[in-house]
Amino acid sequence: MTEYARWQGRYSIPEYLFGKEPNYFLASCKPLLPRSGKALSVADGEARNGVWLAEQGLDVLSLDFSEAAQAKAAVLAKERGVQIKLVHADVHAWSYPADAFDVVVEIFTQFSAPSDRARKWAGMRKALKPGGLLILQGYTPKQLEYGTGGPEELENLYTRDMLEKAFGDFRDVKFVEEELEMHEGAGHGGMSAVIGLTARK
Repeated sequence: MTEYARWQGRYSIPEYLFGKEPNYFLASCKPLLPRSGKALSVADGEARNGVWLAEQGLDVLSLDFSEAAQAKAAVLAKERGVQIKLVHADVHAWSYPADAFDVVVEIFTQFSAPSDRARKWAGMRKALKPGGLLILQGYTPKQLEYGTGGPEELENLYTRDMLEKAFGDFRDVKFVEEELEMHEGAGHGGMSAVIGLTARK
């Protein structure tokens, strides 16, 4: 089964796979957000994060390759009374515009193999304006012990060293590594090992 088919299947349920509320780490970054500007939410799925960013006053582009997810994203945005721009594209192949966004968010997009991840992160770097804010969270290798979500491939999981190599030249780099109970829809439930990053280009 292709990744596309797998995610189409996962999103083709009545419920929101990861719930309707934003990722807790993203929500904790609210004080860092600009009062206005453009935000890119990468592999945004059903847009729980993109919709929340729009509620904070940002002009949001929600990028995903699943039509099933984006149909639900449109419903959620309407339900919340905000507008977001839905772009249907593969996050690895999309033409990321240069210096276009004040905020770039990547939350649990760990279906990317290492070579794809390098292309995706290069695109995210390119798209972020100088001084713009990067917010990222993913599972660490210890997540394989918990088995409560995320990929089963070790190479798809995030480590501090990996993130430092990719974004260590940014300013105000901060890491949050933690193990905690997550309850974000049926997709993320139970004890989880995660790492978060905030940084400015």
